[in-house]
Amino acid sequence: MNGTVIPRAGVAVLLVGMGLWPARGQLELVEVRKIWDAAPHNAFTDLARHRERWWCVFREADAHMPHSNGVIRILTSGDGRMWQSAAVVAQAGVDLRDPKVSVLPDGRLMLLMGGSVYDGPERPQARRLITARTRVAFSEDGAHWTVPQPVSVPEGDWLWRVTWHKGVGYGFSYRHDGPANAYALTLWRTTNGVDYQKVATPVPSPGCWPDEVTVRFLSDDSMVALVRNERDRGPAFVGRSQPPYTNWVFVNAGHPVQGPNFVVLGEGRMVYAGRDFPAGPKTVVGFLTLAGCQPLLTLPSGGDTSYPGLVWHEGLLWISYYASHEGKAAIYLAQVRPQPGS
Repeated sequence: MNGTVIPRAGVAVLLVGMGLWPARGQLELVEVRKIWDAAPHNAFTDLARHRERWWCVFREADAHMPHSNGVIRILTSGDGRMWQSAAVVAQAGVDLRDPKVSVLPDGRLMLLMGGSVYDGPERPQARRLITARTRVAFSEDGAHWTVPQPVSVPEGDWLWRVTWHKGVGYGFSYRHDGPANAYALTLWRTTNGVDYQKVATPVPSPGCWPDEVTVRFLSDDSMVALVRNERDRGPAFVGRSQPPYTNWVFVNAGHPVQGPNFVVLGEGRMVYAGRDFPAGPKTVVGFLTLAGCQPLLTLPSGGDTSYPGLVWHEGLLWISYYASHEGKAAIYLAQVRPQPGS
């Protein structure tokens, strides 16, 4: 069995067994600031802390898509307030997009990104996608990067994010093709960020069109997955699996989460962020359990928005994201403090 769906009401037993109860408390927005808006379109962020510095990565281009001029900008900061450009990763003729930054077991930075090639010089809206491959680049210092190279995941499978756990990187790819433009997920593992082995192909639900996925790990080595559902702004799905991560149980999370990300704070508490639609598209933050999502805080955002990067640091959740509520799509950094429940 690769995937099983259980009713949300039936998750209580599972939560008790893991010591994970529904989240309590609130989320306080401490601060939010715009940190970059130099390009016509600045979007798709991720965030990491490495060697006592902050690293924020995102795509710069003329527009959301389709455009052939997407490059990856890397910003760095010592205090999270003053930011400077450390590098730009580009590849001629390739639209680099949606970067994810992580720290390898050997201490290097890894930049995972999509790479799309479009045909013809016509206006952007008329271009057709020729090929799409996930690419990766590496850096010792965040300023000097290797040339992006394709990973071993098949063409057309977008490996969206890799999370490292005990020396091994795990991540889901998604693809939209085959009969009736079917949506499919594949879980992969790697030890070097380039070469990947297939682990499982779970199905969250017959009614789910699975898309972007973030995975994290709990203290018992179980893997938790937050899965975007591309069907009619449908609710996300939360999945859980024990090693070797071949059998999965999924639950309807109750809310859309587009551009999903989450972190584990300790004692099983999880906080997520992504795009929801409380009154139009917004970037929201909330608590996540194995029973679903509890949105609590809407960040200043609107229009083209989401794709947050999350780092838990010294009692604050640092969130990079992009939004276009002030005009063109720009990069923002928020600090959020979880308040304990009574």
